[in-house]
Parts: sequence; C-alpha cells; structure tokens
Amino acid sequence: MQSYECNLCGYVYDPEEGDPSQGIEAGTTFADLPEDWTCPDCGAGKEEFEVVA
Repeated sequence: MQSYECNLCGYVYDPEEGDPSQGIEAGTTFADLPEDWTCPDCGAGKEEFEVVA
C-alpha cells in the first residue's frame, strides 16, 4: 500500500496506520478514504496529496 503526503503541510497518510483521529481504520487505502476526508494536521482535501516517492 502506498503512502500519500500532503503538499501543504507534509503530513503523510500511511494506510497501514489509518487515521484514528478521524475514525479511519488501519488498512484503509488512500483511494478508499471518504471523499470528504481532510488532512488531520491542516485540513487540506484529498486533492492536495501525492504519492510518496
């Protein structure tokens, strides 16, 4: 599973960890995140994220 980084603040979404702060379980791929999911650090939308190289 690929990790994604926020272009605005540098937060990395790691699907192996999920996002417990927003109720996203470990193992949830970035593509499977809800469309209204936002970066837990800065509030950016999914469109601001890119695959970590």
